[in-house]
Amino acid sequence: MSDSLYRLTSIGKTYQGPAEKLTVLKGIDLTILKGQSLAILGASGSGKSTLLHILGTLDTPTSGDIFFQGRNLKDLDEQQRAHTRNREIGFVFQFHHLLPEFNTLENVAMPGMVAGQSKSRAMDAARNALDLVGLAHRLDHKVTTLSGGERQRASIARALVMNPQVILADEPTGNLDEKTAETVEHLLLQLNQTLQTTLVVVTHNTGLAQHMDRQLVLRSGELYEQ
Repeated sequence: MSDSLYRLTSIGKTYQGPAEKLTVLKGIDLTILKGQSLAILGASGSGKSTLLHILGTLDTPTSGDIFFQGRNLKDLDEQQRAHTRNREIGFVFQFHHLLPEFNTLENVAMPGMVAGQSKSRAMDAARNALDLVGLAHRLDHKVTTLSGGERQRASIARALVMNPQVILADEPTGNLDEKTAETVEHLLLQLNQTLQTTLVVVTHNTGLAQHMDRQLVLRSGELYEQ
């Protein structure tokens, strides 16, 4: 399909435990369309984060194929996977993973600097991303002085700064109070709609999931439509 961003066929993932192999994913087939918003639900330990990490090239499947924009990610070496992560995939985690020694602007500019952009270009892109998430007034603040919601918005800006094809979010509201979580949910959905950036969210939050184009449940290593 020309409008598909991801196509997964028979994706399996097993880990070798102390006594036996642990099967986390069993023959996952999934197509994710460009611009789509998708929620993946499931109990703790069901393999949701493992699947998200495979989508983001942070992990590799034991079996099956995963195509991203027509390329089989299994065929890429580590340098090529890192290049893809840096330029085409944005990540938002439950814990923001911002660097405390840098201010907000510098944190958001980091992916551009890693990609080899000039400092001025990376900073300009970071300013634009922070403006999109409503943090233009906090550019020069140390991230340690930001509220929990502001830190998560900064991490979303960092995910957006390279204009990625997809944002992968792992429990993005799981560490926030209810009101702040609603703000972050609204922001993610708004960015998906206005920028047409594909959004894949792993979450326990059924309220967030219900606002997305598609909901899937991961159960016993298998994926089901909600």
